[in-house]
Amino acid sequence: MVIAMYPGSFDPVTNGHLDIIKRAARMYDKLIVAVLNNTAKTPLFTLEERRALLRESCAHLKNVEVDSFEGLTVDFARQKGATVMVRGLRAVTDFENEIQLAHTNFALMPGIETVFLATSLRWSYLSSTTVREAAHYGADVSKFVPPCVAAALAQKRESGAL
Repeated sequence: MVIAMYPGSFDPVTNGHLDIIKRAARMYDKLIVAVLNNTAKTPLFTLEERRALLRESCAHLKNVEVDSFEGLTVDFARQKGATVMVRGLRAVTDFENEIQLAHTNFALMPGIETVFLATSLRWSYLSSTTVREAAHYGADVSKFVPPCVAAALAQKRESGAL
């Protein structure tokens, strides 16, 4: 059984992320979507909210598990028995950072392979940062995110948290 892991902050999860999740889920026996709790950053959504939004967005994908971690990604991968790290690439500029991470991960955990999936052209411009900024100014972001995320962003904006 091949277990793959797709790590990220997912603040919030976008349709671009879901594109990678769906495609990776078809490729591997099990896909763990691993939400990073980065204590150096202050995300818009709490760790619990991000996990819940991902679980709702991925509920129809039976071989996808949503979990969270803190610390080194390879340590979490080792703990979960993952041998593949999935990363999405939107543009050439993403590749520079991602290839460094892939080499570092392999140096820290020999045997972990990184698979790069090019984001579908439809979502190649999309990022969580862009979605948050558009939502902040009241734009309709429903075409960029799952319905549960659009509702959560609207609630954050109404409460003044966005």
